[in-house]
Amino acid sequence: MPIFVNRSLNLKKIKLIGFDMDYTLVPYETEAFEELTYTLAKERLIEVLSYPKELNQYSFDFNRAIVGLVIDKRNGYLLQLSRYNKVKISYYGLERVPYREQNRVYQNMAIELRDPDFQSLDTAFAISYGVLFSQAVELKKQGYSLPSYQKLEKDIHEAIDMVHRDGSLKSEIKKNFKKYVILDPRTAQVLERYKDYGKKLMIITNSDFSYTQALLNYAIDPFLKKHKSWKDVFDMVITFADKPKFFEHPARFLKIDPATGLMSNHEGPVTSGIYQGGNSKKLQHDMRLQGSEILYIGDHIYGDVVSIKKLCNWRTALVLGDLEREMDGIRRSKEVQQEIDRLMHEKDILERELNQIDIQKYEGKKVKHQVIDELFQRIDSLNTRISSLLDDYMQFFNPYWGEILRAGAEESRYAEQIEKYACIYMTRVSDLYEYSPRTYFRPIKRIMPHELAVMGKNS
Repeated sequence: MPIFVNRSLNLKKIKLIGFDMDYTLVPYETEAFEELTYTLAKERLIEVLSYPKELNQYSFDFNRAIVGLVIDKRNGYLLQLSRYNKVKISYYGLERVPYREQNRVYQNMAIELRDPDFQSLDTAFAISYGVLFSQAVELKKQGYSLPSYQKLEKDIHEAIDMVHRDGSLKSEIKKNFKKYVILDPRTAQVLERYKDYGKKLMIITNSDFSYTQALLNYAIDPFLKKHKSWKDVFDMVITFADKPKFFEHPARFLKIDPATGLMSNHEGPVTSGIYQGGNSKKLQHDMRLQGSEILYIGDHIYGDVVSIKKLCNWRTALVLGDLEREMDGIRRSKEVQQEIDRLMHEKDILERELNQIDIQKYEGKKVKHQVIDELFQRIDSLNTRISSLLDDYMQFFNPYWGEILRAGAEESRYAEQIEKYACIYMTRVSDLYEYSPRTYFRPIKRIMPHELAVMGKNS
């Protein structure tokens, strides 16, 4: 797959390349991973947080949520927003909110995401999070005793945190890497190639050292050709980084002995080795690099990309595991989209005719009402056909939410974040295999509406 470019990025000038590990350096089978998270978190809700056992009547539905949604903790709705933070699709429990009701609640206003009543689902566990919230709201709708939507969202967040803190999630994955981990031999080849070109490599992960070692032994070591171990490939590995705090607040580095896993306080420069914790400011200072000389590749739009761009000025790359599926949907829906475009163009011509008639009426000229009625009838007929085709178009994507990177005709809020904060993006790290480590990535010129009009494409 190609690399997609938002901003110019000259790899010649990059001296240090950092990688997130989970879902970036090592891809997972998303549906299996999210179902495991969902199952374990639901157990915590019932057994630890005393939620009704009737929650077990629901099973995991992978399509019920996508990355980039927003929880409205005031109304209990799950929302998809456009790049302008306008609500495009909403669900209340397991039912889609009718347009009129949605418009009554939100009045086409832009959602202020700094408001504590809203929670963005842009983490690696967005799907299990969203599915659990939808099902819990559905149970509350049925009259079961559940807390307020605010408390409900907080409890689901806590339940997911529990399965990380107690080690149960990673423990289950370690028992069956074959089920949950996607092996990609080209990733190891990309790493070794960058080493040969003199780049320094590092990992910054929120996972602990024990899990990091087990996962990389499984996913990287078997495919290395010039090195015995991933430890020989990476100049620096930082575990339990606690991103995004790693980029936001100062914290001590603890040195890890890779032979025993034991930790000790670290004093002095941080330039190589395996660590726990720490912070980006000291790392960059000790490596004697400018922010523009560091490229960090991650999958989490906030923890791996947004916080870096705002605080560190490192260059950024985003891995979008869902992108391949979305692009396949775009290819398969091409004929439907072309027919929608054709009908929209036809509708636009009819609406222009109505506008001209309206101007004629304003100027006092006589107009034939029969002509106006015929135009409205033709437009209504087109609207019916377009609406049916839009339903057909949705079937090529998520059946509840449609595309991840679009919300109707506009880009989604998630797509806007990618465009704004990621210099480049890709489906997986191994996509870099097709590009030299000296590649100069340049974006395609974006065409604005007035430019389209001048070029005669919007007349």
